[in-house]
Amino acid sequence: MTVHIEEETGIPFSFDYAALIERVIEKTLDFAGCPYEAEVNVLLTDNASIREINKENRGVDAPTDVVSFPFAEYDRPGNFDTLEETQPEVFHPDTGELMLGDIVISVERVVSQAEEYGHSAERELGFLTAHSVLHLCGFDHQEEEERKTMEEKQREVMNALKIYR
Repeated sequence: MTVHIEEETGIPFSFDYAALIERVIEKTLDFAGCPYEAEVNVLLTDNASIREINKENRGVDAPTDVVSFPFAEYDRPGNFDTLEETQPEVFHPDTGELMLGDIVISVERVVSQAEEYGHSAERELGFLTAHSVLHLCGFDHQEEEERKTMEEKQREVMNALKIYR
């Protein structure tokens, strides 16, 4: 697994955020049933930058906590069965890894939401990472049934990593 983490903000964490992000990505891919080694790009930014990204890509002129940009398209959530045949371009030509996509996280929102929800920034960053990786694997929460499935997978990941509220 390859995880590229880029930082655009000087807001420090009091824990090893890179190790956490990598652990959460790996565990989420296990629970999503991903059969491939994967590559994921993570950008840690601030509210102003994620607001611009949100506006440009989703038409929403407001900051958000996380935005996901999947490289592959799935016929159903977590169905990796036909990717090699139908979307060979999502596999890195040198490493063979599945290039899942990009994750953008607002560190400011991680800190403020952790405080708002009464848990640690580590828990919030882990949750947002798991949430976003599930999006990269085709999961969504637009419909009620999809929401329940996604929430259950998020819970499983966080519990497996012993990252509690």
